[in-house]
Amino acid sequence: MSSKYGLLVDYNWCTGCHSCEIACKVELGLAEGQYGIKLFADGPRQLPSGRWEYTYLPVPTSLCNLCEDRVAMGKLPTCVHHCQAACMSFGTVEELAKVAAGKPKSSLFVPC
Repeated sequence: MSSKYGLLVDYNWCTGCHSCEIACKVELGLAEGQYGIKLFADGPRQLPSGRWEYTYLPVPTSLCNLCEDRVAMGKLPTCVHHCQAACMSFGTVEELAKVAAGKPKSSLFVPC
């Protein structure tokens, strides 16, 4: 697969459910302690407004291949397919960059 494809995560909506991690581990047959995508948590912290903030961010690792075999069959990467919050998108870097421009709490990942 060409590196022109990527994964966009709108972490404003990620709930930290770990569905992406689990689906990836099963899809790639990864051993304990190995991850194709790893969920990181930041917080909780109280903001000056008095509200609390807790941010989750799924981060693809070097083991992520964007599910080349699934994508070749016309399917979404398993992390995107199983995302309970629907906060992950797959597509070309150009398409995803346009979407990300309107989402201040998002990250675009392009595997090497």
